[in-house]
Amino acid sequence: MKRVKITVLKTTLDRELADEYGVESLTACPMLQAGQVFYADYAKPAGLCDEAWKAIYQYVFALAHGAEKELFYYGDWIRKPGIAICSCNDGLRPVIFKLEATQEEAKPSDTPVR
Repeated sequence: MKRVKITVLKTTLDRELADEYGVESLTACPMLQAGQVFYADYAKPAGLCDEAWKAIYQYVFALAHGAEKELFYYGDWIRKPGIAICSCNDGLRPVIFKLEATQEEAKPSDTPVR
């Protein structure tokens, strides 16, 4: 299993939907900033939003387990192997992530207790 680099590309706010459904002072995601980088091993990286992790983890695990050699979805989505562009599931202010396979081996952060 390889580590996967997760980069925040962009935080967004759909102003039209936010005006209709959001609270008055709603802004783009306050938890993440463009340029932030996380590395995923066996679990959600510290500091990454739980909801974002739930939206992207299947792509992270695919890349960590060998999908870096192939294109996702039969080559009709991303043109470079080993990369996925995903977003969190916040419909008013989604965050866009770039996921990249690395060649670095993942290491469990905890030793199992027996």
